[in-house]
Amino acid sequence: MKKIAVVFGGKSPEHKISVRSAKNVVAALDRNQYDLCFIGIDQQGVWRLVDIDAVAEVVKPEGRVISLVPGMKDPIVLQDSAEALKGIDLLYLILHGPNGEDGTVQGLARMLNIPFIGPDVLGSSVAMDKDYSKRLLAAAGVNVAPGIVVANFEKPNLDYSKISKELGTPMFIKPANMGSSVGVHKVEDETTFWAALEDAFLYDHKVLIEQMIEGRELECAVMGNDFPKASTIGEVITPEEYSYEEKYSSESSTEVKIPADLPAETAKALQEVAKKAYRALRCEVLSRVDMFLADSGEIYVNEINTLPGFTSISMYPQLWAYEGYTYSELIDQLITYAIERHTAHKALKTDW
Repeated sequence: MKKIAVVFGGKSPEHKISVRSAKNVVAALDRNQYDLCFIGIDQQGVWRLVDIDAVAEVVKPEGRVISLVPGMKDPIVLQDSAEALKGIDLLYLILHGPNGEDGTVQGLARMLNIPFIGPDVLGSSVAMDKDYSKRLLAAAGVNVAPGIVVANFEKPNLDYSKISKELGTPMFIKPANMGSSVGVHKVEDETTFWAALEDAFLYDHKVLIEQMIEGRELECAVMGNDFPKASTIGEVITPEEYSYEEKYSSESSTEVKIPADLPAETAKALQEVAKKAYRALRCEVLSRVDMFLADSGEIYVNEINTLPGFTSISMYPQLWAYEGYTYSELIDQLITYAIERHTAHKALKTDW
């Protein structure tokens, strides 16, 4: 029986979504196949051994504090007793946003020498940074929305009339390192432009200003390592931009259509673009590729989510469900990919 530490919460604006995802994953894990323990990272960044059933919306600053000690056989240790959590076979990372999805925790897992769910350090960090991911995707021949990147110190030099002439309106403003549509705004005039910038800079020191792509918003789930496979294509249909509220509100008017109504050759082209983007950013184990199918017929990659949500309404598990994977089977497969990747790393020489 594999022992899995489920890691969730985190010092991120997406903390609550992580908690929701964790509860859904845990409900699907076969307790006869996996021995589970739960590590909640509270909103101050403290790692704690918790009872997930006692966690409501957030990980509270209570519960036994954990220390991480690289180099030990069992490197996850309870501070109050110096007792190690023995025999952890895998970290099931269910973290969204900064300090969890951006390569920080992935690097820590590598130092602890424990397999983990999600892409490795490089893939996680470049996919999280929309500026650098767009540069790499463009270099790989993948279409991305035209736009500019602005650092906080450059804000006083911005000229709205010049930017709107270059990119047109509406345009989108978003933090470079954030997910779940946090800090994302559709801008149609100068007043909303400056207000959107102020909000986006609350979440990051770097902001993207992008041209709006007229077309359909489509998503593809990808999983695997060297030979990734792509799911059918799903479509997000909403009367507004896909905001945080639209994604997660129980009263959301957003419709998810699986499969999207597409000609077979178009669906195939979208799957190929999704796999190309996955490889270009060195993604492994799993990612969700969000794309636009422009009215012109061109395909644009919007972003890649390396630890997609697993809430009851999340697209990633729904897409694989259409392909015949039960929730439990999907999780089993992701665990297999994570362990395969770790085994391949261990085979590399570390001396010379």
